[in-house]
Amino acid sequence: DMGPNTGGMGAYSPVPAIDEALFEHIIETIIKPTVKAMAQEGRPYKGVLYAGLMLTSDGPKVLEYNCRFGDPETQAVLPLIDGDIVPILNAVVDGELEKVEVNSSGRCCVCVVMASAGYPGKYEKGKAIRGIEEAESLGDVIVFHAGTALKDGELITNGGRVLGVTALGDDFASAISRAYEAVSLISFEGAHYRKDIGWRALRRLGLA
Repeated sequence: DMGPNTGGMGAYSPVPAIDEALFEHIIETIIKPTVKAMAQEGRPYKGVLYAGLMLTSDGPKVLEYNCRFGDPETQAVLPLIDGDIVPILNAVVDGELEKVEVNSSGRCCVCVVMASAGYPGKYEKGKAIRGIEEAESLGDVIVFHAGTALKDGELITNGGRVLGVTALGDDFASAISRAYEAVSLISFEGAHYRKDIGWRALRRLGLA
């Protein structure tokens, strides 16, 4: 955790540091009061409310709110939803979310961001990307595009954070292993990524 500040370079879900009691505490003391306050101000909110939290010795603290999905957090969360997300989103719009059951597959998910050389500083664009099909052929792998573009039929880099290489597993060890195996199959000039995504989850579980 050293060097320049970047956008998210990886994510994993679920988070072992948050047990059911802490989750309920966050919902009751942070999320619900926020939503209630917006409604009381005449601004009832419908949509995605992404709360950026930090766990401290004094409990969870709010760093920021975003009215959008988080990146790359979402890449590690949505694949765990058991079923189609569209009915859930429609229920939010219709104000009928309480009628929809949202279930998790119970698996683990890890996303590793592949970035351009120089990111978060100056970086070049237009580097050819290879290996995505091979990576996804591993199974339980989804490669999310972030800073990419098509030029003359060729996939090229077009941003700082280029790809979110995401893998599912029955446990964190297998999800992490599969994610990095997928990363190893993808190449573009100057590609770099963190090699420690998910290690805190393993440490929390006593596996590292």
